[in-house]
Amino acid sequence: MPEELRKKIIEAGIEPFEQTLIRNELALTRDRTHTLQVNVGLVCDLSCRHCHLEAGPARAEIMTGETMDAVVGYASRVRFDTIDITGGAPELVPGIATLLQRLAPLTGKLIVRTNLVALEREEARGLMQLYHDLRVTIAASLPSTNASQADSQRGSGVWEKSLDVLRKLNGLGYGVPGSGLELDLVANPAGAFLPAEQIQAENKYKRDLQKSGIVFSSLFAFANMPLGRFRGWLERSGNLEGYLHTLAGRFNPAVVCGLMCRSLISVSWDGYLYDCDFNQAAGLNHGAVRRHVSEMMAIPEIGTPIATGDHCYACTAGSGFT
Repeated sequence: MPEELRKKIIEAGIEPFEQTLIRNELALTRDRTHTLQVNVGLVCDLSCRHCHLEAGPARAEIMTGETMDAVVGYASRVRFDTIDITGGAPELVPGIATLLQRLAPLTGKLIVRTNLVALEREEARGLMQLYHDLRVTIAASLPSTNASQADSQRGSGVWEKSLDVLRKLNGLGYGVPGSGLELDLVANPAGAFLPAEQIQAENKYKRDLQKSGIVFSSLFAFANMPLGRFRGWLERSGNLEGYLHTLAGRFNPAVVCGLMCRSLISVSWDGYLYDCDFNQAAGLNHGAVRRHVSEMMAIPEIGTPIATGDHCYACTAGSGFT
C-alpha cells in the first residue's frame, strides 16, 4: 500500500487490515477465478473526485494493440465466465471496438464500464450500437440522482448529458424488462461517508430516474477508496483520519468470503496483473511479483494469498464489495 496512507493509518491509531483479518481468524485467499477484469487505460473525459486511479483528460496511459493481443490470448487459453472492461473511459481508447469484438465470443458475459458521457464523444461513435449487437452488459457510473450533487462530483453539465445517454441506451432496449440487455448503475457517495444500504438506494434511484423516463436493471452502491484523487480530497478537506476510522469501524467479517478479489484477476493498461483494480491503484502486484498477462497460461490457483492493504477496509465495510 502507499507508504503515505500506511503512515496515516498508524498515526490514526487504526489496526492494520491484515491484523484485523488475523484477529477475526480470517485469511484472504483465492477461490476459483472466474472473472477477467481489463483496465484499458487511464485516459478519461472527466476528472471525478472519487476516482481511485486519478483518471482524466491529462492521462495518456492506454493499452497498446500488442497488450490487447496478449489479453485476447489469455482469454482464449482460459475461458472466463465474465470479462469486465474498465478504465478511465474505455470508449476513448483506440482499438476498443475491435477488442470487444474479439473478446465477446470468448466469454459468457462481457461487461463494459462507462461514465456515460464518453459515449457521446466522436471517438465513441457507433459504440452504443456495438454494445447492443454484442449483448454487452453496461455498468454505468452515476454517483447521484441529484443534479447539483452529480455535477459537483463530476463536472458542470454532466448530469444532463448522463440522462441523455441513459435515454438512448433505453431506446436500444438497455434496462428494459424482458430485453435481456443489462444496464446496471454504480453509485459512489459524494463525501467522506459510506453509501446507503443497497436496496434502499436502488429503490430511490428507480423512483427518481423514472421521473425522467429512465429505467435500469440494478444499482450497486460502493464505498469510495481512500486512494488516488479521493484520498487527495480527503487530505485537503481534513477528512482522511475520520474516514479511515469510519471504514475500520464498520469492518464486516461476514463479507470477506465473498469479496470480488477472490474470484477476479485484474490486468492493468500495461498488461500487468493485480488481484483487483484497487490494488492496481495501490501498486500491489498479484502474487507480490510483477507478472505480465502474456505469461499467464492458467488461472491463479485456489488458495493463493491475495495482496492486501489498509484500503481494503473500504471493501469490507458494511455490505462490502462483493
